[in-house]
Amino acid sequence: MIELDSSVHPELVPLSWLIGSWEGVGVVGYADTPEKQFGQRVEFTAHPGTPFLQYTAHAWLLSEDGELESTLTLETGIWQLVRPRDAGDVGPGMLIPTEDPSFTTAAAVETLRTNDDGFEIEAEIVHPHGVMELYAGHVKGPRIDLSTDVVARTKTAKEYTASTRMYGLVGGELMWAWDMAALGHELATHSSARLKKIA
Repeated sequence: MIELDSSVHPELVPLSWLIGSWEGVGVVGYADTPEKQFGQRVEFTAHPGTPFLQYTAHAWLLSEDGELESTLTLETGIWQLVRPRDAGDVGPGMLIPTEDPSFTTAAAVETLRTNDDGFEIEAEIVHPHGVMELYAGHVKGPRIDLSTDVVARTKTAKEYTASTRMYGLVGGELMWAWDMAALGHELATHSSARLKKIA
């Protein structure tokens, strides 16, 4: 069952099943790299009055006896519905809105629904390894499918060209899978995990 918080911004209702802290274990590997177990904590935070989720994910390699061995990554980002930005929105930068917001009711948000009864979403995710991803995707019920629209890399980053991610709520647990194209390889399985809600 999905519980909705009435204080959540109307634009976040389609994503509200993500809100909270999730923790668990998964498997990571790629191409010729052997598979290893990792631990992960993911947090989706809704700040009062904001139409987006703040995302953070900390993943760490686990030793054979299940102890923390080393940090793999610490991702951070923003997830939100796709919609036109107008004079009722902040930005660019910190520019103050000059009109009332347009999507403050459930009826207004419903106008964003796609023909297959879902919503388009976008997610920006930044990695500490010199990579930033801009994902375009779709949320329908408790399932999200994302694929990179843009990958930006610093000159010191390893080669990384594309990825897809899938998130789903199954039996009250957050399941996700990540495929990537990197280091000269085509898009292939990279990692997946099963996380339990802890807060």
